[in-house]
Amino acid sequence: MARILAIDFGGKRTGIAVTDELQIIASGLTTVNTKELISFLKDYISKEKVELFLIGEPKQMDNTASESEVLIAAFIEKLKKAIPDMPLKRVDERFTSKMAFQTMIDSGLKKNQRKNKALIDEISATLILQSYLYAQ
Repeated sequence: MARILAIDFGGKRTGIAVTDELQIIASGLTTVNTKELISFLKDYISKEKVELFLIGEPKQMDNTASESEVLIAAFIEKLKKAIPDMPLKRVDERFTSKMAFQTMIDSGLKKNQRKNKALIDEISATLILQSYLYAQ
């Protein structure tokens, strides 16, 4: 089997999480400067076998798309051109940032450490990936 890679897309930073090769465990991988995201993904899939990209789909409480969806849609178009053979799926990412922050509190991180937005993005990507795995 190959890994599944989850993307919590952001205007400045993007959180990345991956599964193990058996697709059992979701782990945070890193946070990438969004301008470097496509080159990072190309490099990663040249070294690791990946079968699917999951991209977070931010929605409002009434199920409409959030304002950041415009940026994500543009990124997806670029991604499809850059890596055309990779399947991708969207995953509802409502509340992942709040859940990521709560995870940081629950794991005992100090207030200073909880201000690390890159870590929140990485944990959010992991939550997106976990929710997908649970649904399978």
